[in-house]
Amino acid sequence: MAATPFIASSRIVREKRPTQANERTNVLAFLRWHRNTLELKCAGLTPEQLALQPLSPSSLSLLGLLRHAAESERFWFRRVMAGEEASALFSTPGDEFDVAGANIETVVAAFHAWRTEVAFAEHYVNSVSDLEVTGNEPGEGPVSLRWVLSHMLEEYARHNGHADLLREQIDGAVGL
Repeated sequence: MAATPFIASSRIVREKRPTQANERTNVLAFLRWHRNTLELKCAGLTPEQLALQPLSPSSLSLLGLLRHAAESERFWFRRVMAGEEASALFSTPGDEFDVAGANIETVVAAFHAWRTEVAFAEHYVNSVSDLEVTGNEPGEGPVSLRWVLSHMLEEYARHNGHADLLREQIDGAVGL
């Protein structure tokens, strides 16, 4: 099967992160860079490759990580910060990693969900001028946008490390 054209690596651009910028610009540039890194790790692979779980006994796959990122974006920006009622994208929490039998439709749906949630998050952040604005996290209580952005950086950085290992096991690609 040919590489999936909607995630071709020629479309993914990781812009250089500013070395001198205010806090907001810096945090958003690093978050954008990490989002692009996850997409780059998935670029050019078939649905079967994206669904591979090569680190047995772990059920981690690149597709599962992408779906988890969509759920995280949705939870933190729609539910917590914007206060919207937003159910899970993939049935129940944790189901995002269940990608056995993934096909092109599953992959397209995952990328669409992730891109939709990233766009919502970017729009939300751009509409708020103060990083101290708070949302309500059901288990934590009030959290600031600054905290959520820091947490999302942590989340992507951690999972991009997983994505590095997964991609290397799938096709030997390193340093993407």
